[in-house]
Formats: sequence, C-alpha cells, structure tokens
Amino acid sequence: MAERKASVERNTLETQIKVAINLDGTGQAKFDIGVPFLEHMLDQIARHGLIDLDIYCKGDLHIDDHHTVEDVGITLGQAFAKAVGDKKGMTRYGHSYVPLDEALSRVVIDFSGRPGLQMHVPFTRAVVGGFDVDLFQEFFQGFVNHAQVSLHIDNLRGHNTHHQIETVFKAFGRALRMAVELDPRMAGQMPSTKGTL
Repeated sequence: MAERKASVERNTLETQIKVAINLDGTGQAKFDIGVPFLEHMLDQIARHGLIDLDIYCKGDLHIDDHHTVEDVGITLGQAFAKAVGDKKGMTRYGHSYVPLDEALSRVVIDFSGRPGLQMHVPFTRAVVGGFDVDLFQEFFQGFVNHAQVSLHIDNLRGHNTHHQIETVFKAFGRALRMAVELDPRMAGQMPSTKGTL
C-alpha cells in the first residue's frame, strides 16, 4: 500500500505555514502555531482521527488570529487533498456523533471533489479564553475549499462553548478517520459511479 502522506508549504505576506500529515498514522501531533486554543482543537483531530499532524505557522498574530486560523485551515485542506490522491479504495464518506457532558455534535463529510460547508453551531459565547469562536467558520471554510469536500457540522445541544467546540473537533476527527479509511471490499475501485472524484 502506498503511503498516504503529504507535506505542504504555503507562504503569504500574512502567514508562513508548513503542514505534514500521515492519514495512516497513530494520532501523533506537533504544533507551533501560536494560538493555543486552535492547537488544542487540532490535537483532537489527530487523536480521534488517528492522523499524524505536524503544523508550523508564523502568522501576523500582532494584528489578530484571523489570518493564522483561516490559513491553517487552507493549508491543512491542501495537505488532505494531496494525501488522499485519486481516492481509489477509500470509504469516501464519514460521520460521527460525539458528546461531551451536556454538549453533542454531529459531523458528516464526503470527499466528493466539490467544496461545500454547512456549519450550524449556535455558540453560547463569542470568546473562549481570548479566542474568537467565529474564526472556526473561517478555519472550516478554508479546509473545505482546498480539501474539496462537502462538510456538514451541527452542534445539536450544549451551553458550554468550550464543550460545543470540542465536540465538533472530536467528531470532525472521527468522521475524517472513517472517510479516509481504505475499504478492502473496494479493492482499489473508485467510490463513485462517475469513475472520478
């Protein structure tokens, strides 16, 4: 089986980013981004997705976190697009429900080759530990646009904003894990009647 790894470097006047991923990893993660709450959430993706992540970003944090968060999403999406390759033998779809105390979120993903985001998370607070929670929409939009996936995110209940966000990222990691899994019954076939994704 070919290794499903990718490294992507993206440099702009606002951010300089390096991302390395291994879809068939063990959940190892290393981050140097400068936004601790984002790093905590990315760790959920690695741990629950069993995807190795190594992300470095030097961003214009003296302005705010916006460019860093969005551009990490973009670069991570590019790395996923590269790592899945032609998608032959891949499950393609993934879904997960994850609870955390009073919070419950559902994430459904399709490596369809078509970007689309439906994110419905009624945050109960605007900020968690100094982090503007609106930036997670930018993160996921950047990921979706560049990974070329359809992504549905729903926080079904919850009143603790940290719990809402953490259930989203844990469910996202587990949905990714399911979608990128190689299905032995597919025997290298394309998971689409179109013959391409």
